[in-house]
Formats: sequence, structure tokens, C-alpha cells
Amino acid sequence: MPETTSHRSHPSHPTSLTDPDPCSPLETVPGGSCPAPIRSRIGADLAGGFYPAPHRYHLYLSAGCPRSLRVSITLDLLGLRESVTTTLLTSHTPAAALDSLHRYYEATEHHFDGPLTVPALCDRWSGHVVSNHTPDILRDLACRLAAHGSGPLLRPSALAAHIDTWHELLAGPLTVETLDRLDGRLASHPYLVGDELTSVDVDLWAALVHPTPDAAEAGDSHPHVRAYVRRLHAHPAFYANGPLPKAASTSRAARSPLSTPPLR
Repeated sequence: MPETTSHRSHPSHPTSLTDPDPCSPLETVPGGSCPAPIRSRIGADLAGGFYPAPHRYHLYLSAGCPRSLRVSITLDLLGLRESVTTTLLTSHTPAAALDSLHRYYEATEHHFDGPLTVPALCDRWSGHVVSNHTPDILRDLACRLAAHGSGPLLRPSALAAHIDTWHELLAGPLTVETLDRLDGRLASHPYLVGDELTSVDVDLWAALVHPTPDAAEAGDSHPHVRAYVRRLHAHPAFYANGPLPKAASTSRAARSPLSTPPLR
């Protein structure tokens, strides 16, 4: 599910951001559950309008959100910062930015009165939310919009099946058992599916930033995972997007965020 901001009760009162729990808005969602995600796709129906054009799309992301972290790193890896604009929502976000996001939701869903959710991929031409389903957003960035950037292929067709297998594994909490499996895999491969960095390495990085407590404590016993983290952290796209992963730190001091630029 996507990241959730607070329920908007009146247009004159801006929404506030919540903790990075996608189903815990500051005000209760009607019915007590997450709303269904918006899942249009770029390029899936070219005649329908959401075709892959440069400078057409805008992303709303949230600081401290692992899903937003994955999207932000992917934008940098693909060299799409000039083609796809972004707004980072924080606890100090001006009301105008939240009003803008709310207008996208209102244009997409008639009489919208639900929680604002991010990441949200928005179409600046129609004023609609294309998607707030993170896996779809990441797939469309890598497969539909990558041609407008300058980065590598993050989902090469020859590796798609392997990538999907690891995507599925990393969709759940990062446990000690998963770290054991990852450490064995990374003993013989520089990246998760081989010699080239792919989209699943972004998933793993975000999972390592937000591990379960047991996995964070066990990080020191996985030397190949630690080496992998150092390798990724040397890449500007990872270094520029926040803290060193906790599950692969080599000391207690290293577990605090680094003095690097924040998620953009």
C-alpha cells in the first residue's frame, strides 16, 4: 500500500504527514482501512493519454518513507531528475504543496475526501493522479520513462524473472533468515541478480535502511552484505538519499544517519 498522509477535513486546513506506516493516517480513514490504490499505468494504453512524455509527470514523495526512498533512488539511477519533477513532503511542508497534491486527488476521484497518499505519480497535463501504487510507479519509471534519462537498464528483460523473485522476497520484513540468504548470494555476486545493478538492489537497500530490530542487530555477522552496502553507498544515487543501512553497519556509531544530503 502507499504511504499515507492525514485525512483532509476542510480545504482551508492543510494536511500533515504521518509516520511511515502506510495505514496509519493522523485521522482515521473511514472504515478503518487503507483506501484502494490508484493504479493507472504509463504507456499501457497510449491512446488513453498516459503516454511516456518527458517533463509531463510529477512525483510527490515523503521524507522517512521507505517507498519514497526507493522512488527517489530510482530517479537518480535513471537520470530522470530533469524529466520527472518532485516535491518532497516533510513536517514543514508549506500548505501550498499539500493543496496542490489534494487538487490532483480531487481531479482523479470525484468528491475526494480520503487520505492523501504518497508516493504519488501525477500527470501535470491532465491534473490527475496516475498511480499511488509504488511497485507500478517503479516499473513505469524503469520501463516507460527511462528513455528520457541517462541511466542504465534497471529491469533488463533477461533478468526479469530473477528480479521478480527477489522483489517478492523483499516485499516482507527483513529478517535474520533473509539476511543469511542474502549474505550467501552476495558472497559470489556483486549485486543481487548478478554483475549489474538492477531495481531489486534498490529494494534491498531500502529494506536494509528499515530492518526488523533482530535483523539490525544481526547485521555485523553478514560480511558480504556489509561489503555490498559499502559498494552501493559509493554510488551517488544511494549516497545522496539518506542514511547508511542499519542492518549492515559495522558499529553502533555507524548506525546513525550520515551527513549526506537528504531524500530529495
